[in-house]
Amino acid sequence: MMAVALKSWKALGTSVHVVTTDEAALGRAEVAVSDVLLDVDSTYSRFRPDSELTHLNASAGRPVSVSPLLATALAASLRAARLSNGAVDPTVGAAVRLAGYDDDFSKIVEDGGPITLRAWRIAGWRTVRFDAVSRRVLLPAGVELDLGSTGKALAADLAASAAHGVVKAGGVMVSLGGDIATAGTPPPGGWRILIAEDSRVAPDSDGQVIRVGSGGVATSSTTVRRWTRGGTVLHHIIDPATGLPTMGPWRTVTVVAATAVDANIAATAAIVQGEAAIDWLTVHGLPARLVENDGTIHYIGPWPDPNGGAA
Repeated sequence: MMAVALKSWKALGTSVHVVTTDEAALGRAEVAVSDVLLDVDSTYSRFRPDSELTHLNASAGRPVSVSPLLATALAASLRAARLSNGAVDPTVGAAVRLAGYDDDFSKIVEDGGPITLRAWRIAGWRTVRFDAVSRRVLLPAGVELDLGSTGKALAADLAASAAHGVVKAGGVMVSLGGDIATAGTPPPGGWRILIAEDSRVAPDSDGQVIRVGSGGVATSSTTVRRWTRGGTVLHHIIDPATGLPTMGPWRTVTVVAATAVDANIAATAAIVQGEAAIDWLTVHGLPARLVENDGTIHYIGPWPDPNGGAA
């Protein structure tokens, strides 16, 4: 049983959980989080024909001025590409779409007919021209951005910050489909975070738990957002080197970092990097839990104590 207040709902095609240390503040936190998610959806949803990101992708080949929120999201995605040496790359939009992830996941046909997939090297994040000061963006012709690898985690960070700004005292935790951000003062013993492959599981459910005092936690997995085409199982994490769903040894990676964005960058990069992720995570000093396709679990770094004492 959690000693804090919890509110859950659906948004951005995923589960939203908001937790506050003060039950009286939960309603205000919920409104603040909802406002952020509405802005995020209209700004960088890949599935809305009227989103700003859709308009940017349609404008590939000519410079476009973007809003502050889209500029922030684009900057986060390019930073992810730089930090991960290109393992996490926002220019995989066309590859994700061609693999069958071309609509909100709730509308994706789970078992469909065969599609033709071919390996191809994507344009790459270095081809994107972006001026953060003027907020001007130039995509090469034919390039489609997909901010999914950082966009949801960024939304969690922004939502937690906004909620705490409204609540002011105490603490707030926001979970968006497995990307978890915290702000303010944690409850005694730290924030209780359930480690689960399926982000639809409520955070107060039974299961493996860690406790953190601040920062972010993110889980990337090939087991949830997956579908079948012509008998071939596909998923949403694209290897930029091939333009195809990654086929590495990890089915799930969870990382603890300073922010949800940083945690998600590392978790997604680890899925793509495969066995090289162990050394990469170790060098960067990031606590991580990696699950092999056969269920074998590996822990990297100082994994948080599940029994109390915030990390």
